Amino acid sequence: MIKGIDHIVIVVNDLDKAARDYEALGFTVVPGGKHPVGSHNALVGFADGSYIELIAFYREATDHRWWEPLRKGERLVDYCLQTDDLRGDTKKLRDGGVEIHDPVPWARTRPDGYQLKWLLSLARGDDRGVAPFLIEDITAREERIPQTFHHPNGAAGINTITVAVRDLARIRRWYAGLLGEAESIDSNSLRATGLRYRIGPHALDFMMPLDSQSLLAEWMRAYGPSPYAASLRAPASAILDHSLTHGANLIPYL
Repeated sequence: MIKGIDHIVIVVNDLDKAARDYEALGFTVVPGGKHPVGSHNALVGFADGSYIELIAFYREATDHRWWEPLRKGERLVDYCLQTDDLRGDTKKLRDGGVEIHDPVPWARTRPDGYQLKWLLSLARGDDRGVAPFLIEDITAREERIPQTFHHPNGAAGINTITVAVRDLARIRRWYAGLLGEAESIDSNSLRATGLRYRIGPHALDFMMPLDSQSLLAEWMRAYGPSPYAASLRAPASAILDHSLTHGANLIPYL
């Protein structure tokens, strides 16, 4: 069963600079460590169990799922859902029409030398970033996620991920078996209509632009269907300077 949003992924060119900038935004940033596939990360953990992953590359990794997206610019590029039934939930997405790999083992070595292990099912091709990737922990989840939850800006968790899409009917088919029925929603500011799925303390909004002038239409012209923004549980006073977010649309929301 899907438990909620595990984390969002922000791909950056320089991990040290991004970590400094997010600290300047009022987040407590914890070094994450290295993946054997050529990436390394820094993490912002939240009290609701989710986190922000800042990820960059310490060597060339042309076969990495976020290497090519980074060529188009730093930004929010993907999101992960936590499950306690990885094989079953992978099958539900595949049965709904999502191109997704079978579960594979992954690992990361923290700066203290502790090796974290988990299983991932990765959406692929054009479905990547619109469909999530799924995670199930092998080592204890609290070892993977930073347990430092105090942030000077007051952020306490992820509220909603907004994903720009072209076809809502396809989204309904994808998620019918995994998340059930969706709520229909509209956004005047985005000039878009969409579907909202609630999972645990979080929500996923899949939004389709109503015309070519929509911000989402502009986004998809640049990046294709993909995560557009994330709202954070944070005071309205925690306005985040977009020049420091490395292309990620992060919006305080109470």
